[in-house]
Amino acid sequence: MEKTLVEYFSAHQNPSIRYMFLTGYENLAPTSPRLKKVMEEVRSSELVAALVGTLTESGEIPFNAYSKWRGAFWTLLQLVDLGYPPGDSALVPLMEQNHEWLLDPAFLKRIPQINGRWRRCALQEAGSVLADVHFGFVTAKTEELVEQVLKWQWPDGGWNCDKKPPASHSSFYETWIPLRALNAYARVSRDDRVRQAVEKAAEVFLRHRLYKKSTGEDIILPNFMQLAYPAYWHYDVLVGLLLMDEIGRLSDPRCKDALDWLESRQLPGGGFPADVKYFTTSLKAASGVSPVNWGAPNVRKQNDFITVRSLGILKKAGRL
Repeated sequence: MEKTLVEYFSAHQNPSIRYMFLTGYENLAPTSPRLKKVMEEVRSSELVAALVGTLTESGEIPFNAYSKWRGAFWTLLQLVDLGYPPGDSALVPLMEQNHEWLLDPAFLKRIPQINGRWRRCALQEAGSVLADVHFGFVTAKTEELVEQVLKWQWPDGGWNCDKKPPASHSSFYETWIPLRALNAYARVSRDDRVRQAVEKAAEVFLRHRLYKKSTGEDIILPNFMQLAYPAYWHYDVLVGLLLMDEIGRLSDPRCKDALDWLESRQLPGGGFPADVKYFTTSLKAASGVSPVNWGAPNVRKQNDFITVRSLGILKKAGRL
């Protein structure tokens, strides 16, 4: 069964899925010639063409930068996950769209501090940082965004945009992308402050075993047990495990319950399903419009994106 899936994904017609197979299941380094070749195929793929198909002559996307899911912000994050190669100056206008939006002084003045905690959707700044780092265009604006994310970190290690004064705990939804971004930035900057922030943020997830309340076996939110691709800003157990792998914490014993749960979702044929989707392809929708149809959820059918990522995680964890 496993060999059949390995053969299937290693020769998959979608280069982004082959990229996920090579970085996940085969654990190839970024310098690998095989990986670089596949990333070049991603650059010219139909999937990428659909995502950036609305670029204007100036290289921007004609929507608000945060427009779900067509704006520059979400487009860049999807290109990161799909394996688009770094160093392409054609993406700079999209990054500048993000910077212009997030560093607008009028925008920054509206961010509240309530009961000593900044209430900010920090995944927005962090997502821009992640794209800048991945695509190799770290600038003074990137550094400014990093400083803001560090400033807004809550005492327990994460971030939250909840404006209710009693809110005292970080949000998984608001913390997982900042953790990815700061980890990526720490690798290129070697900034000790950023590395300490990464360690602190990792504990937000690990002390909850990635999906459970801090005491007992209760699940924090039912949505955490629903797998989706793309997840966008949503969090689920697979997102958490991918995050732990990315920051080098997959071997932490506190990941065991999440790994057990992921194994339990494997279908008889060896694949993994999508439980839910967070997008629509209807242009009539007010929000959440995707230029790509990523497929409908079906708990009895293999989803290739979720399967290739799940197999990679289980392989790295010694579960295959």
